[in-house]
Amino acid sequence: MAGLIVLLAVGALLALAAAADTGVRLLRNYRLAKTIGAPIRIVPISPLNPFWVLLDRKVLPLLRRLPFGDNSFTRYNWRGWEVEDRWRSHYEMGDIWVLVTPFKNWVYVNDPDALMSVFRRGNEITRPVVVTAEGERWKTQRRILTHCFNEANNKIVWSEVITLAGDMLQYWSTKASIRSSADDLRTLSLHVLSRAAFGKSFPFEGADNRDHSATLGTKALAWPWPFRKLRSVYAAWVNFHDYMTGMYEEGKRAAAAGKAADDHNLLSLMVRASQADPQSLTESEIYGNMFAVSFAGHDTTSNTLTFALHFLAAHPGVQDWLTEEAADVFGERGPEEWDYRADFPRLKRCLAVMYETMRLYTPVPVLKWTADRSQPVTVHDRTYLLPPHSMIAPSYGAIQTDPRFWGSDSLAWWPSRWIKKTSSSSNEEEFHMPPRGAFLAWSEGTRDCVGRKFSQVEFVATMAALFRRWRVDLVVSPKETLDAARRRVGRLTKTDSYAVLLLQMLHPERAPLVWRRA
Repeated sequence: MAGLIVLLAVGALLALAAAADTGVRLLRNYRLAKTIGAPIRIVPISPLNPFWVLLDRKVLPLLRRLPFGDNSFTRYNWRGWEVEDRWRSHYEMGDIWVLVTPFKNWVYVNDPDALMSVFRRGNEITRPVVVTAEGERWKTQRRILTHCFNEANNKIVWSEVITLAGDMLQYWSTKASIRSSADDLRTLSLHVLSRAAFGKSFPFEGADNRDHSATLGTKALAWPWPFRKLRSVYAAWVNFHDYMTGMYEEGKRAAAAGKAADDHNLLSLMVRASQADPQSLTESEIYGNMFAVSFAGHDTTSNTLTFALHFLAAHPGVQDWLTEEAADVFGERGPEEWDYRADFPRLKRCLAVMYETMRLYTPVPVLKWTADRSQPVTVHDRTYLLPPHSMIAPSYGAIQTDPRFWGSDSLAWWPSRWIKKTSSSSNEEEFHMPPRGAFLAWSEGTRDCVGRKFSQVEFVATMAALFRRWRVDLVVSPKETLDAARRRVGRLTKTDSYAVLLLQMLHPERAPLVWRRA
């Protein structure tokens, strides 16, 4: 009994110490936030607290049912709240406001001009993540990586997607309904990345015919965790690292032997650059960049494709719109005759579907921070001085749906908003962009996404291959109409979207799809 009492006392003291430390940090950050002069909201737990991350989605729905349940804690204290909130907070508080947490102060900005200024000042206002290099080394890596993401590599992406998407469609057409769309799209994206990044092609396999594995992990996952999934992730990471090491050594041997470089995959291009100039990229820098490319280029595009397919299933008119464009572009040519350089620029409607989906559901919002110096940020006609170590959060959920920039239907998924018609033919349409800073899905400035075109080619080729001669619809339950089913999936995309590592639909299998010939 005495031992139990001691244990409880120690636990209570630790809890009090943690509460006191949180209180001190919160007070310090509140005082710093006051110096900015912008509206403030306070939450007592950081949304990034690892223990809270495990509980937020379970606890917050219960708290919202209590009296006074609509408060700053329930509104802002979970990952991905920005997607649900949209522009509501900014309309209440203005185009800049501060969320005070025990970890950092988060400065939310909803002004296009201010955001473009933040993105252009990449040397002063940086990303709060560990990167492979900064300064001149970062510039060198960025220059080489930009050179590797070239048109020859995009052509590889185009060809690989058309082949894989055709195989995926063939697999889907044999099923009465498809609940594995997200998994299958992830497979497609992974295989495209394998070919374009590493030079290795793999045939498409549907979810029923393959083993599930991951490609990410850290040494921490090697610990004896009781969870089998974590151990599997670590094993997958080891396999991925060994595979990349083998590919790197193979590329070095080919370069040393003077073999003709006829493949423009990313890894071989990086190896050639490092062999031509040893000061350009080190082995560890190649590994770091390839890992970043693998992570950024895999789930981001597949998650966007998953959202897009469910939106399209709920909007059959948009499918007809895509098919009309594909008919204008391809005529009677089969997929084996589709040409990247001639055809991709003409598929503006397919690209509009991607932009509209990412407008509402940006998979990887980019954060900035002031590092160890105060930084001025001008919003409209007023300049705010942000203290050191302040997080700057471009308000993607707000600025990409703000009616000031997108009209009264800004929350509706409507890809045609990106198309400016010049005639009745899709061949004479123009792509319409909003004001700079109102759409940030690939970031902006000197550190924007180097794989932007890569992802666009992958997405557009997938749309063209799927909707050239096919249609997708929702599985309708016996108790609902087709229109009711379409409204149901619309609600699902809103209520079932959550930031895990990336923003994604958590349960797309709850809205199974069915494919049919057009």
